[in-house]
Amino acid sequence: MGRPKTRTKGKSYIETLRFLSKAGLKGTKSTDSKVTDLDKIENLNDRIEKVVGVYRHFENKQGRMIYFIMYDIENNKIRNHIAKYLLRKGCIRVQKSVFLAESERQKYDELNSTLKEVQEMYDNNDSIFFIPVSVDEIRAMKIIGRNVDFSMVIDTPNTLFY
Repeated sequence: MGRPKTRTKGKSYIETLRFLSKAGLKGTKSTDSKVTDLDKIENLNDRIEKVVGVYRHFENKQGRMIYFIMYDIENNKIRNHIAKYLLRKGCIRVQKSVFLAESERQKYDELNSTLKEVQEMYDNNDSIFFIPVSVDEIRAMKIIGRNVDFSMVIDTPNTLFY
């Protein structure tokens, strides 16, 4: 019949990872290259639409910011946990290991602190980047892809009526 699953409901993300660490996650290196559901991402046009949504709805209020979170993580379990965590926190997946977020400075600091603690839990050579960007930099972004003209989507057309 098997052992009942231990429920992690009510535990914070970091508490869950501490539990996993105690269960043998520490020091594990993953060579597993199988594709998981989290490795599959939305089509490019849907991702672009979400990026444009962040740009268009960004309120340039004091304390709010737009930023990218990028990571290079070898272990599939940890990579998947981090991806799920970022999605739950409202980040938009732009590439497999690149997320875009718009939030208050406090949430930026919370995400940074949590992922730093996760990274320190196990022996690794992984890296996680938090890169703040301005609305002007988002506007100047270029995307290369099939049948995509990102500049047409993000730029407001200059039309002269007379």
